[in-house]
Amino acid sequence: MRLQNTSWGMWTIALVLVSASILSSCQKNKSYGKRSAGSPGKRSATTGADFSFNVEDSSQFFVSKKAEQIPGPNLRFIQGGRVVLGSQEEDVMFFKDNTEKVVTISNFYLDETEITNNDYKEFLFHMKRKVGATALKNLEPSEKVWRGAMSFNDVYESYYFRFPGFNFYPVAGVSWTQANAYAKWRTEFVQKQVLNKLKMDTTLTPAQLIERGVVVADFRLPNEAEWEYAAKAMIGTQYLDEKQEYGRIYPWDGHGLRNPYDGRGKKAGKQGDFLANFKRGRGDYAGIAGSINNDGEILPTNVYDMPPNDYGLYHMAGNMNEWVNDVYNPLTFRDADELNPLRKDWVNDEKHTSGNPLLNDNIRAYKGGSWRDVAYWLTPGSRRFMHQDSSTNHIGFRCAMVAIGAPGK
Repeated sequence: MRLQNTSWGMWTIALVLVSASILSSCQKNKSYGKRSAGSPGKRSATTGADFSFNVEDSSQFFVSKKAEQIPGPNLRFIQGGRVVLGSQEEDVMFFKDNTEKVVTISNFYLDETEITNNDYKEFLFHMKRKVGATALKNLEPSEKVWRGAMSFNDVYESYYFRFPGFNFYPVAGVSWTQANAYAKWRTEFVQKQVLNKLKMDTTLTPAQLIERGVVVADFRLPNEAEWEYAAKAMIGTQYLDEKQEYGRIYPWDGHGLRNPYDGRGKKAGKQGDFLANFKRGRGDYAGIAGSINNDGEILPTNVYDMPPNDYGLYHMAGNMNEWVNDVYNPLTFRDADELNPLRKDWVNDEKHTSGNPLLNDNIRAYKGGSWRDVAYWLTPGSRRFMHQDSSTNHIGFRCAMVAIGAPGK
C-alpha cells in the first residue's frame, strides 16, 4: 500500500512538473508586444498564426500595414470637443430656435474658405464631359439672383460669376442640392487624383481602398453643429486644463465688430479694422467714399479677405451665408443627440410642427450672415432656412470631411 502511494505521488509530481513546463512555455509566448494600426506585428496576438501583408494572397489572413486618411486640399483639421451650441445674443426675433445646449463634436475637416466662382467653374468644366446639356444647365448657378425690380444690380447677372476679376469671390446662386452635387463630384475627382499619385488602381471600390488602409473620405456639407463649432473656434479662448476665459458672440474675441488688437502677435489685421463683410445699417453696405476702411466691398469679397478665426477658417461670419446639411427644425437644439447632433429629417408629430405647414424635409438650414445682413446674423448660433432647391445672392457653401481616427494608433 505504501509503494502504491509512493508511485501515485511520483506520478502526481511528474504531472505537476510537465504542466508547469507547458504553462511556463505558454507564459513566454502569450504576448507578442503592443500592437497598433501602424505596427501590427508579424503574427496574430491571439492565435499565433502568421499574417499576410499581400492583399492578393488568399492563403492567409491579410493585415494592412498602412492606416492613413488622406484629407483633400483646402481642408483644415478641426479638433472636436465639448461645446455650447446656441446663440449668446438676445433672441430679438423671438424665434426660440437656438436655445443653448451642451454637446460634443468629433474631429473633422472643413474648407478654410467658401467655395469660389473659380472652384465652381472647374466643377462645371468637368461635368460637361459627363452629363448632357440639360443636366449641365441644372448645375449652373442662377445668375438671376442678382435681379431686382427696384434696383440696378442686374449688371452682376452678366459679370459676377463669369468675369475673371470675381474668380476668387464666393460662388452665389447655388442651391443646397447643387452644393451636394459639387461635393459628390469633388469626392470622385480628388479620390482619383490621390490614387494616381499613389500609383494605385483607380477602379478599386471605396470598400477595397478601406481594406488596404487608404481612406479618402467623402466631401459633404458640414452638419449644422459642426459648422457652428468651427465658427466659434473656442480653442482660442482656452487656458490651463479645460478652462475657457470667456464665451464668444462672434468667431473672434470681444463684443464688437472691429479688431481690438494692434496687429502684433497672433491676431492678424489692423486695430480698428472690421472683422467681417456685412451690412452696417439701413442702406449702408460699405461706408462713405474716400474714407472707407477694409470693409469697402459693397458685394461679397475675396474669400481670403478679413482675418481667419482660430481654426484658420475665413469668413465664418459675413461675406456669404452657408448651407449646412441639416433639415431645419426650430426644436433641433432641444431634441438633438448630445454626441454629433444632426437633424436628418423632419419629425411629423404635433410637438414638432410648430403650426408651420411650410416646414418639411426639403427645408434646409443656413448659417453665418452675409454681405447683405446686419450684425445680428453674424453670430454662429443664428439659424435661418430656405428650400433646398432655392438660391440667392447671399448663400454659398464650403465642404467638410469626417476625420477617421488617428493614423498609426
